[in-house]
Amino acid sequence: MGRQIGGGHEDEVTAALLCHRLEDDIVGGRILPGARLEELALARRFGVSRTPIREALQLLAATELVEKRPNRGVYVTLPAPERLTSMFEAMAELEATCGRLAAERMTPAERGQLDHTHRVLGVAMRAGEAGDYEAGNRRFHDQIYAGARSDVLVELTAAVRRRVAPFRRVQFNHLARLGASHHEHQAVVDAILRGDGRAAEAALHSHIMAAHEVAQDFLASLTLAARRQG
Repeated sequence: MGRQIGGGHEDEVTAALLCHRLEDDIVGGRILPGARLEELALARRFGVSRTPIREALQLLAATELVEKRPNRGVYVTLPAPERLTSMFEAMAELEATCGRLAAERMTPAERGQLDHTHRVLGVAMRAGEAGDYEAGNRRFHDQIYAGARSDVLVELTAAVRRRVAPFRRVQFNHLARLGASHHEHQAVVDAILRGDGRAAEAALHSHIMAAHEVAQDFLASLTLAARRQG
């Protein structure tokens, strides 16, 4: 049995944590496409009740990593390459717009905070601390979203971000990608600090599509592994 997760509030926080763990198992190739995810088995594995497992599977379905089949259960699947491209294109367009607006609307204090986050990310990158870099990366993008001052745009961006999140995370498994990501962030920060909305827009679009290339390579490797096993 795996390490137990959860406690008194397992129906909320634990479901999200379980979803994250299952996402990583799927994109990490530990659970291959075609596998059935059984609530009882997962509840035993994680040491929780079936309620948060059921909620985690519902969250997971939104990422298109699983498919609910009527009267048959929940099965692991993967998006087609074209579908993954479509999701990343939407993500790139939305984040690019957030970047343009942030460059135009951020206060001097917010620009300074973004620059500070970028510098902290540099420390994590040089140390090869992928976990710290991933956490700082989320904070970096969240600061740009907040700086855009557009609630509706941020809601839409967050929804698409949720769909591509498992595939965005795989890039942090490669130290070389950490360096490339930080270099791309530098272009974003430079543009926002000087208030150049169009440059920030272009830099963020390029940044997201670079992550897309890594995600496509990883999707191809998972698909090949599943075919070999099948």
